[in-house]
Amino acid sequence: MTDLMPLVEAPGAHTVIYTDPAFPEQPLLLHSARPRRFDEHTPVLIVHHGVARNGRDYRDYWLRVVDEAGILAIAIEFSEQSFPDYLSYHFGNRHDENGVPNPREQWTYGIDERLFVALREQGLTRREKYGLFGHSAGGQFVHRMLSFGYRDRVAVAVSANAGTYAMPDLGIAWPFGLGDAELDPDALQSVLEFPLIVMTGTQDIKTTGRYFPKGQRSMRQGATRHERAHNYVRAGHIAAKALGTRCTWTVINVPNVGHDGEQMSLAAAPVIASALHAS
Repeated sequence: MTDLMPLVEAPGAHTVIYTDPAFPEQPLLLHSARPRRFDEHTPVLIVHHGVARNGRDYRDYWLRVVDEAGILAIAIEFSEQSFPDYLSYHFGNRHDENGVPNPREQWTYGIDERLFVALREQGLTRREKYGLFGHSAGGQFVHRMLSFGYRDRVAVAVSANAGTYAMPDLGIAWPFGLGDAELDPDALQSVLEFPLIVMTGTQDIKTTGRYFPKGQRSMRQGATRHERAHNYVRAGHIAAKALGTRCTWTVINVPNVGHDGEQMSLAAAPVIASALHAS
């Protein structure tokens, strides 16, 4: 078991090489931002980076705000050496390149919960739940993770500037929908009732970047990331009405911000801190 104490031994920035039990040959990096005032009751936030696999940068974004927010932020870095493709990160390692499903215990979506359990077992936190923030590819990871039930210990979750979404529609095949993914209407209803927060920069409208998803199935979700965020939340409310339930998803516009992990982190900080301290 990885000793996690170095993440919180002193205020500031720390890094630990972490081995998840399901991926013993694929180490991750944990980059922590510990506030000056910290104890086992301090709320915990797990942060997911974008396609650049730059967990250290995301840790540093949150390092600017953890004292004011009163939270411990831990950015998990999925290095390209350990998790080399989008299937293992964006899409949670649910299937291989041929579309063959992997066992649930091999889905990377389970890493966050196991990390939080390890933090509790080692006495670093006594909190019952943690927060989630993901930007870009990390935003894809976060909302898809929640869609498959990894939310029992999540107090608040923000998916920011995701490129594509698993739309809340059992008629659209995974990974652009939730069809053909062993989910039924009851499971979809449960997803819709989780208070997911989708954040989008109002200027996240560029479509010429290397990593902007331009495939046919992506473009059906909207012309830009900003548009897709709104369409995703709108689809959730439509699906909830059809199921006779309610959708608690919300969308927050971040004015004058584009595809910027730092600015989106800073915008999310007060929203997440308020929810974590209230949980």
